Order: sequence, then C-alpha cells, then structure tokens
Amino acid sequence: MARPREFDEEMVLEAAGKAFWSHGYEATSTRDLAAVTGLTASSLYAAFGDKETLFRRALDHYLAGTLHARMQRLESGPSPAAAITGFFHEIIERSVGDREMRGCMLVNAAVEASPGDSGFRDALGDELGHIEAFFRRCLLQAQQQGEIPHLESSSDEASHLLAVLLGIRVLARIKPERKLLTAAARQALKQLHLPPLPATKTTRPARKP
Repeated sequence: MARPREFDEEMVLEAAGKAFWSHGYEATSTRDLAAVTGLTASSLYAAFGDKETLFRRALDHYLAGTLHARMQRLESGPSPAAAITGFFHEIIERSVGDREMRGCMLVNAAVEASPGDSGFRDALGDELGHIEAFFRRCLLQAQQQGEIPHLESSSDEASHLLAVLLGIRVLARIKPERKLLTAAARQALKQLHLPPLPATKTTRPARKP
C-alpha cells in the first residue's frame, strides 16, 4: 500500500518556483530545490519525476496566480481596449516594483530555453500563445464595440503587442526604469488607438523656504 505524501504540494511548488524564478532553470540545482522545499532529492523525484517536470509544475502554479488571473480579470471588464492598456500598466508597475529584478518567470525561461529541448520550448511557446490570444481577442472585441478603428490584421497586431511585452520584460531585468518601460508601451498603444497608460504621480522635491 502506497504511503500518503507527507508534504503540502502547493507549498513545494511555491518554494521551487521562487528558486527557479530567482536563479533560472539551469542554475537551480537539485540541492537548491531540496534546500528550499525541505524535501530530499529522492522525495522530489518520486513526487515530480525530474527537474523539468517540477519546473513545469512550478511554472503552471506561478502563471495560474499571476498571468492567467490577470488576463481573466481584465478581460471580464466592460472595455476590451482598456484591458490591453491595463495589462501593460500592471506589467510596468510590477516590473518597476521588483527590487530583485527577477522579471517574469515565463519570459526568463523562454530566453534561457535550450534549442535542443523542443518539448520544453513548445510548452513555453504555448504559454506565450495564450498571451497573444488574449491580445487578439481584446483587439477584435474593441473593434466590434467601436473602441478602435478597423485593423487589417488583428493577429499581426496581437503578435506585435506580444513582442513589445517580451521586450519590456527583458529590458526590465536590466533597467527597470518607469520612463523607459512606459515609452515602449506608449507607442504600441498609440499606434492601435488604445487608451493611454494612466499618469503616475511623481514625488517632487520640497521647495526651499
């Protein structure tokens, strides 16, 4: 009779995900994973199979609570055009507020993916495809509701928005400057006649008496 698992799987995925997110897939060793999860290497492999499987499970857990939840929340609003702008706004705010400059776990993994690991790359590509599909749906709905003019190709524009997003995420790991990230998103939104990013308050130095 198999023994029941003596650990909280969600907590393990959370801990493993933070390790992968901070150090990258390749740089995170089995020893690192054992240390952060409190499990032995043999227990990890028995529960998840191998390092790649654990990473995929941790990535799914991360995306469910961040990216997927954000897209679902924004798309459920009354304005599909505002959903796209809101998406970029939240990404920029998240990037600027990331003191450890970890970026996005999904994008980091996509940049790091080995050319020889087609299965891993395909899985990451599927996730990026979900983001592109979100942009495409919102663009189509925004046209139908008269929020933006007719586009020659919603698919092409959705791909462009995805490319801008990936650029922002990668750039934020090196220079997480609000002005820089906002400029990149602003032009893409303006080109599609989408709502502008909301103004952010800046703290001005006090005047000398």
